[in-house]
Amino acid sequence: MHAITIPEPGGPEVLVWDEVPDPVAGEGEVLVEVVAGAVNRADIMQRQGFYDPPPGASAYPGLECSGRIVEIGPGVSGWSVGDEVCALLAGGGYAEKVAIPAGQLLPVPQGVDLKQAAALPEVVCTVWSNVFMVAHLRPGETLLVHGGSSGIGTMAIQLAKAVGAKVAVTAGTKEKLERCAELGADILINYREQDFVAEVKKATGGAGADVILDNMGAKYLDRNVQTLAVNGRLAVIGLQGGVKGELNLGTLLSKRAAVSATSLRARPLSEKATIVAAVREHVWPLLEGGHVRPVVDRELPMSDAAAAHRVVEESGHVGKVLLVVP
Repeated sequence: MHAITIPEPGGPEVLVWDEVPDPVAGEGEVLVEVVAGAVNRADIMQRQGFYDPPPGASAYPGLECSGRIVEIGPGVSGWSVGDEVCALLAGGGYAEKVAIPAGQLLPVPQGVDLKQAAALPEVVCTVWSNVFMVAHLRPGETLLVHGGSSGIGTMAIQLAKAVGAKVAVTAGTKEKLERCAELGADILINYREQDFVAEVKKATGGAGADVILDNMGAKYLDRNVQTLAVNGRLAVIGLQGGVKGELNLGTLLSKRAAVSATSLRARPLSEKATIVAAVREHVWPLLEGGHVRPVVDRELPMSDAAAAHRVVEESGHVGKVLLVVP
């Protein structure tokens, strides 16, 4: 088969569509013939040499895919050859085939195109696990999403609105904010021109955000804590703004607030399976009912993954960029 390899760390040009050995479905795994994958920031970090796959994972990038099952490994039940699926991966999505733990498989939702289903697993599992399983967003509360036009952001907006929450977003252009509004965002903040702390406080009558989903890390830590409402919850899922920040514990204590930080890739299989099962129970009905949808900016050939990485690094896209197997 072919897969995208990374012979050495570097820019997008180091990605090579190369012939490699076929994977084999091991105990508890299925082998999937990939139709499409999606680009995530973690893939870019891996390409740059900053985010190695966890032990035992495929060396190829790609944290999600969609496709058809072509082989069932030992100890797997409930799935059949030919089933159309999408899946959360620890790596290996930039390839024609990938072996996947059965607990990380999801059926393609009714009404969703097989290729576009590749845009779902990583963002849905990230949003559901952080915003709902950890931060416990409730109807009537306010969620602030940084990077509202990203893949994570576009899904967070839709899921929060589906459960009856109010949504504030930050983005860097008028056009991106308009797309967020189309998805249901209520409070639109251009982070280049406005102070998100002041804007959220103004829109909530001084109360602040009950939950914040943050991809920036250190750069926004202090302002995020200022923005939190009493009993607020800050969920950090990215470090685009640095890894070390100063946390005012006095402010945190006075608000009885909480800060959590999580990632998906290196979690044990059992934890991933628990998240995937929760997503299937709670989010799949919303997808099949048309209340939530994948947001795809464009599709590019997987063999041209370098071009897809450039698109994501330039941050001109809205939603996900897909890689389609030629």
